[in-house]
Amino acid sequence: MLGRLPRFSPLDQLKGALTQGQRRIGKAAGDIRSVANDLGHVGSGHPFSQEKESRPPPSASSPSKPPPDETPQTQEIATACVPCALGHFSRSAGALEEAMRFKDQGITSNEILDRVGGVLKEQNTLERYDLTPEKLRRSPPWEREVAEKALFESRRVRHVLEGLENIEQLETVAAETAAFYRKLTREWFQKRLAHRGSGADVPAENTPKEKG
Repeated sequence: MLGRLPRFSPLDQLKGALTQGQRRIGKAAGDIRSVANDLGHVGSGHPFSQEKESRPPPSASSPSKPPPDETPQTQEIATACVPCALGHFSRSAGALEEAMRFKDQGITSNEILDRVGGVLKEQNTLERYDLTPEKLRRSPPWEREVAEKALFESRRVRHVLEGLENIEQLETVAAETAAFYRKLTREWFQKRLAHRGSGADVPAENTPKEKG
């Protein structure tokens, strides 16, 4: 004879139903959390996978953007500045004339030496900036001729002052500098006015050569 099947009371059936319901709710909650995590990654722009995205190292052969050129563009060298040279000689002549006012104090007077130093500064600026070989080469022929005279005299005055020994030398160079300044001023204005609009302002290196 078959044994009797166990009989479950209504209370046992209720307990079983509650247990199954709790399992289903737990599973559903897990699914919801998984979906929520996936949605959170999508909203933040990250992939679903929790693993970090690996990026390949840059290839040595891949072209790289060249660094910006920080070298300033070379400016075109201007022509010789004869008016600037006139200014330097004007200030030099004035300083030497002032120095002569203190000749009674002797050649070692600070008043004299300070003014001689100022003249040397003027002539150094003229030679190293205003009348450089590059600027002379780019000047029109007539202006280059004037500039070369100014450059030659500037070097002569500077050498005399660098070897200055007595008041007599100072008096001589003061007079010669003043005379040269007047002469150079007249020559530059006369030649500039004579060549005005004649096409002679073109540097010699840019002048078209005649065909042979």
